Amino acid sequence: MLHIYNTLTRQVEEFHPIEPNKVKMYVCGPTVYNYIHIGNARSVVAFDLIRKYMEYRGFEVTYVSNFTDVDDKIIKGAAEEQLTPLELSDKYISAFYQDIDALNVKRASANPRATDYIDKMIVFIQDLIDKGFAYEAAGDVYFRVAKSKGYAKLANKNLEELLQGASGRIDEETMRKESPADFALWKAAKKGEISWESPWGQGRPGWHIECSVMSSDILGDTLDIHAGGADLEFPHHTNEIAQSEAKTGKKFVNYWMHNGFVNVSGEKMSKSLGNFKTVHEMLEVVNPTVLRFFLATTHYRRPVNFTDSALQDAANNVKKIENSYRNLEETGTADLTVLEQFKTDFKAAMDEDFNIANGLTVFYDFITWVNKGNGGPEVKTFFEDVLLILGLRFEDGDKKLDKEIETMIEARQAARAARDFAQADKIRDKLKAEGIILEDTAQGVRWHRE
Repeated sequence: MLHIYNTLTRQVEEFHPIEPNKVKMYVCGPTVYNYIHIGNARSVVAFDLIRKYMEYRGFEVTYVSNFTDVDDKIIKGAAEEQLTPLELSDKYISAFYQDIDALNVKRASANPRATDYIDKMIVFIQDLIDKGFAYEAAGDVYFRVAKSKGYAKLANKNLEELLQGASGRIDEETMRKESPADFALWKAAKKGEISWESPWGQGRPGWHIECSVMSSDILGDTLDIHAGGADLEFPHHTNEIAQSEAKTGKKFVNYWMHNGFVNVSGEKMSKSLGNFKTVHEMLEVVNPTVLRFFLATTHYRRPVNFTDSALQDAANNVKKIENSYRNLEETGTADLTVLEQFKTDFKAAMDEDFNIANGLTVFYDFITWVNKGNGGPEVKTFFEDVLLILGLRFEDGDKKLDKEIETMIEARQAARAARDFAQADKIRDKLKAEGIILEDTAQGVRWHRE
């Protein structure tokens, strides 16, 4: 039985999907004003691993992740790059796909764009006004937080605390609101900004309304899983719950999942600290498979600490895994009862809130077993199943070159058998010069590319 930590209840719970063997999953995507940073990538990779594991366990996952393609940052960025806001969004959506493809992330079932849902957002907002949950003020529309039951329960806050925190705030927008805690559903257009016609005048949607509309339109009023970074618990996900449940009268999400932050050398990543890293920049100097492994192999709820040494450890582990996979004998034999135990142990680890650390412990023990000569099609299938979940892919080598290498290794072995050690060393050195490393093991000679 799969168990998931639910942010809403602060407990690990048995997972029971709305429909048997089907999962409706929505993950908040990026605001596309620039290249995604490592924090964005951490979330994308974490929930990609979770999706792939659920599919491995037999679930049919409909995975939706949005693009916020209109907001203040996009309007500002468009002006700086002398593009329209939608041209800027198109540019960075294309870059997003390039980056996640390099990280071997499976494409979402749907990637809705906010600007494609403006009409449906207006209908959604009008419904909230009609029900008394929202009001118009000088071309803006705000949600009445006081009418929301259990507001901010997701973030373990309450309305009284929020109102106390906002009690000293006095600005033009706050003066328009009935309460400082109310949040914008629709924002009146400023001069020269991109905007759409609405019953309240020219404007554009607030950030929070986007995900409620897109998720319900594609997945329905109640989702199995809604996920995103821990920074989205409040106010974004909190406000999604308030407006969605106000409109439908139904529970919005059954399981809330949030991933931990990315730190750089122990400090939170931020532009002000000068440790801000985009994936686009990193992929110029870091092997994408290594970066993927680094991001995927810390439990999704824990923070990731990005350091050069941690990245090197990831590179070393990826090489060990690749060497074992390449040396696995497809025609070999193995005790299948032992293999089944590895499968059972791996699932037991991952079924406990996707505990990848414990899952990797099992996988490394499996690799040690494989390196002792255990092989065959069933062993290779399980190996590839885990590689798929981890998001690791190894390019097929040149088969002709592989055959040439095997021939040279056989010649070296023959030289050793004839006690012609000078010739054996000469062959080893030639292979090393070509980037081929030989390992003499109890199970015979193994090789890998340097």
